[in-house]
Amino acid sequence: MSDTRSTLRIGVLGAGNIGRPIGRHWVAAGHRVTFGSRTPERLADLTASLGDRAHAATFAGAVAASDVVLLSFPHAGWADLPAAARAGMAGKIVIDATNPMALSDEGRIVSTLDPGLTQGRRTARELPDATVVRAFTHVMDELLWSRGTQQRHFWGMAYAGDDSGAKDLVAGLVRDAGFTPVDLGGLDASAPLDPGGAVFPHMFTPADLAVAAGLAG
Repeated sequence: MSDTRSTLRIGVLGAGNIGRPIGRHWVAAGHRVTFGSRTPERLADLTASLGDRAHAATFAGAVAASDVVLLSFPHAGWADLPAAARAGMAGKIVIDATNPMALSDEGRIVSTLDPGLTQGRRTARELPDATVVRAFTHVMDELLWSRGTQQRHFWGMAYAGDDSGAKDLVAGLVRDAGFTPVDLGGLDASAPLDPGGAVFPHMFTPADLAVAAGLAG
């Protein structure tokens, strides 16, 4: 049963290690999910296993079929995001789970963005007519399904955004995925979610997450 107020139409752009488990959680919660792929025919087995609330389409098709869009492709995929998909996100809530990640010369995980620029703010600039919320970024992808099903709501999931209504909706979708939402504030305060940030790439209870992100002592 969904924790959000109604059934949503959600487009998941990128049906890989992040998009698949989150999409599965949302289908199980009763939402209608369209998985976007450059080769949607390869998702036939996935959508068939999830039932009639799951579909596959091109990126642009998934955006057009949805009210909420999850960006779950590798960060390098931003360069190849079709213009039609970008244009179609105008007026929609976009959840950004992409991570601009690299290893430093010392072997540390770091963001590839300029100092002081968060990925959430970058996405808001890339999609100025969409409402961007940053979420599903800091939990290791191999744990998204197991922890969201076997230990529902025990683990925290941080999120950030500038629009309170969009954040409320995304918080519901975080709960639908089996995690407890922890609000970090606006997009400019979302650095802890990014590669090299205080909570990346780790799992915490909601209380420990708040402490790690500097929200509580």
